Amino acid sequence: MLQKVLQKIFYGLLTLFGVVTVIFFLFNVLPGDPARMMLDQREDSEQLQNIRKKYAFDKPVYQQYFYYLNDLSPISYHRADVNSYTFADAEKYQSSIKIMETNSFSIVLKAPYLRESFQKNGKKVTEVIAETFPNTAILAVSSMFIAIVLGIVLGIFSAVFKDSITDRFIALLSTLGMSIPSFFAAVLFAWFFGFILHEYTNLNMTGSLYEVDDFGETISIQWRNLILPSFVLGIRPLAVIVQLTRNSLLEELSKDYIRTAKAKGLSSYKIVKTHALKNALNPVVTAISGWFASLLAGAVFVEYIFNWNGLGKEIVDALNTLDLPVIMGSVLLIAAMFIIINIFVDIIYTWLDPKLSDKNK
Repeated sequence: MLQKVLQKIFYGLLTLFGVVTVIFFLFNVLPGDPARMMLDQREDSEQLQNIRKKYAFDKPVYQQYFYYLNDLSPISYHRADVNSYTFADAEKYQSSIKIMETNSFSIVLKAPYLRESFQKNGKKVTEVIAETFPNTAILAVSSMFIAIVLGIVLGIFSAVFKDSITDRFIALLSTLGMSIPSFFAAVLFAWFFGFILHEYTNLNMTGSLYEVDDFGETISIQWRNLILPSFVLGIRPLAVIVQLTRNSLLEELSKDYIRTAKAKGLSSYKIVKTHALKNALNPVVTAISGWFASLLAGAVFVEYIFNWNGLGKEIVDALNTLDLPVIMGSVLLIAAMFIIINIFVDIIYTWLDPKLSDKNK
């Protein structure tokens, strides 16, 4: 078990390294001068030169790439020369711990440095992500909670009442859920429940979790603004979980050990609850993990349409303004979340089916 987890962590780090490499070279071949992007219309030749020197934009691309890896790595190499980009100043690396130090260089232990935003007056990307990611996480968790609870319950009903009107109605709903794009569902739900039925639902077409009053003094939590975006974002995983639960449970109910349980006089409820459901949840858990990680990345359109101040909306704004550090840092965070979630899912998957652990030995 431990060996498998360590192996997954190793492969995850290799995957993350590949993502870092692709992201860096993808955004560094874009036309345009990063220094001009940062200064916008306020630039002059002296300011441009200072910015290029400060952020090493005047260096060759391969050297900038190694600087970027050095910034991201928790163990970093730094020269003692204050004019070097790798100089470990307190402003860039707060709470860093020196592992080794000489007259010419030092090696420090630090948190990954995602650099500074081009468009937010030098605000650190970690601060931008820290302000927006919790909203996206709340939205994703709420969506998956709705999808898991309703999906498993409806899937069980669909399997137990196979080929009935209930089964066909649930199958119709899940098919519609899988076929409707999220951005279309977001517009449709916002218009219907937030505008047409606003008098009855008291839901807004747009709005975030935290809202400031007209005087800019009081911040209040608006839980009702979470209802529509979380339900819209959970529609597609809900549809997938319904079908997976139904098909997997039907397969389990047709096996010999279920026939034996029926022959012993066990009730259908106890057979499903005690024996069949746990074994049927293996593919469902895999789907949940993939969808949860996807929701963190795929909330872009839903957040933008509902004006939900999350990481997805921040990525769209960063793309519109070519704020490259924010885009790169956000994508790296999402990739890291994919890897972490997959590792946890493998552990859960092995717990649900211990035979998988023996096969991998």
